[in-house]
Amino acid sequence: MNSILITNAHIVNEGKIFQADILIKGNRIERIDAQISSEGVKKVIDAQGKHVFPGVIDDQVHFREPGLTHKANIFTESRAAVAGGVTTFMEMPNTVPNALTQELLQDKYEIAARSSLANYSFFMGASNDNLEEVLKTDPKNVCGIKVFMGSSTGNMLVDDETTLKGLFAEAPMIIATHCEDEATIRKNTAEHRQRFGEEVPIKYHPLIRSEEACYKSSSLAVGLAKEHGAKLHVLHISTAKELELFDNSQPLKDKKITAEACIHHLWFDDRDYEEKGAFIKWNPAVKTEKDKNAIFQAVLDGTIDVIATDHAPHTFEEKSGTYFKAPSGGPLVQHTLVAMLDFYHRGKIKLEEIAEKMSHNPAILFEVKDRGYLREGYYADLAIADLQAPWKVSKENIRAKCGWSPFEGHTFQSSVTHTFISGHLAYEEGELDESQLGQRLVFNR
Repeated sequence: MNSILITNAHIVNEGKIFQADILIKGNRIERIDAQISSEGVKKVIDAQGKHVFPGVIDDQVHFREPGLTHKANIFTESRAAVAGGVTTFMEMPNTVPNALTQELLQDKYEIAARSSLANYSFFMGASNDNLEEVLKTDPKNVCGIKVFMGSSTGNMLVDDETTLKGLFAEAPMIIATHCEDEATIRKNTAEHRQRFGEEVPIKYHPLIRSEEACYKSSSLAVGLAKEHGAKLHVLHISTAKELELFDNSQPLKDKKITAEACIHHLWFDDRDYEEKGAFIKWNPAVKTEKDKNAIFQAVLDGTIDVIATDHAPHTFEEKSGTYFKAPSGGPLVQHTLVAMLDFYHRGKIKLEEIAEKMSHNPAILFEVKDRGYLREGYYADLAIADLQAPWKVSKENIRAKCGWSPFEGHTFQSSVTHTFISGHLAYEEGELDESQLGQRLVFNR
């Protein structure tokens, strides 16, 4: 049986930082203790001066396979994820064809079983006319149901009132929503097109996909969840106003309505459009500094439960188009942990809070079995980071297939040095080992 000993580690786990060794046997953590003998161990990693985090669980990515593989695929993007300390991802259904049947959903699982370096799960997609198919989804081995309550890349808008009520009343598991009101966006689009024609300046994106559009849709989703007792997770909160829909009065395990923040809404604001242009065009849009700061505070106070990426790559050529031609989305999964560690260096968040929001809480929220923590008996999904190892993002070190990043030119203060996937040392000092693939998630439901 494979055995690896990590020594002298500063372990970041369950609200504490402490020094200990970690013994990995097979795909599990065998022991965590102050000093563990290396006798009989096949490999020893000295983590002196480094920090060990539970592997990041990213609950929202778009890896573009099948059908959009000129942008990305599960193999390339899972490699980028692992290089960034992301050990597990949950992927969205707006591929081509959309994952709207059990057969199409299974196709994605089969692709991942052949090619994903990270652990994986895939959301079942909802449409206006596939409720019966959605209700066949097995809660024990599918992460959740995705509902686009606003059109985005892939155009899977669900706006039929009867369908929405049926989903919220009968869904057998968590419903994750993209919330932007379509009528509001269409009205704003028409007004800006009338004013600017096809050459709408990118800075107007947060006015087209506005605070009003987000709040109207999010409040509808929350209202439906409360009415029907559904478990609702609202993805990528982008406005301060939406925060009033959520609370922190209960521990996460008892919440039925939860929220997610994404790296780009914590990092960028509307002042950055001038420099970054459509390369920071996302749906929902990056909005004001006030919104950004309020979202960050909501992460810290527990109003927002999870930090994710919404990793959604497009080619450089696609993103170089004018406002209406440039698609929304961008690659983030390689840089998610180091971005949050930059916030730590700025004194904005504690290391223990990073582990909570990026590892523990996704595991609690989705009821992931035996992952999300550094615990004896749990799968050995972990990332080792050197907090004093700066590096500059450039095209040469970007691993996403699209080959660009909104962080290009930025120097991160920390580096991920090792990533373990179910006990397999998949990434070590810049090198990927693809000899073992990730595992399909199982859920305690």
